[in-house]
Amino acid sequence: MNFLASKAQLRASFARWSLFMVPLIVLLGFLGGQLGSPDTVWFQSLAKPAIFPPPAAFGIVWTILYVMIGLSVALVASAWGAHGRGIAIIAFAIHFVGNLSWTFAFFGMQNMTAGLGILIFTTLTLLVVLWLFWRVRRLAAIILLPYLAWVAFASVLNWQFLVENPNGGATGGEAGAVERVEF
Repeated sequence: MNFLASKAQLRASFARWSLFMVPLIVLLGFLGGQLGSPDTVWFQSLAKPAIFPPPAAFGIVWTILYVMIGLSVALVASAWGAHGRGIAIIAFAIHFVGNLSWTFAFFGMQNMTAGLGILIFTTLTLLVVLWLFWRVRRLAAIILLPYLAWVAFASVLNWQFLVENPNGGATGGEAGAVERVEF
């Protein structure tokens, strides 16, 4: 027997998924941010590109984006029975692991090249996620467009850090020793 859920049931499902996904995505983003810090001597000694925004902007932007990402995923997760729903959620999970690993690569390992590689992976997988979300719920994909713009900006910013600091920031200049973590 096939039947469609009522609009009230669909809204309730979205509300439940939102109450789960938004805090989860924000929490994971926060935890990912703990894997490295811009407060290291290494990062402070880097030449900053002209497009580097004020440091406070990052926390504000990422918080807003994580809420939007959580709502987008909730829209897809609440689309019970939609063709492609499962693969869209799996693709997002793979993508999001990449997103969360950038902080560790760039700040934790102090490896700008690895950071750029992760951002390229993140951008490419986000394009796949957008396509899959579009097929399930168009609004879910549209909500992710500011996130795509920010990831593209982050990629350019990471590239600019590489250009401005061709030696990886390991100058050992006036500041003395530079902290470096390698695995």
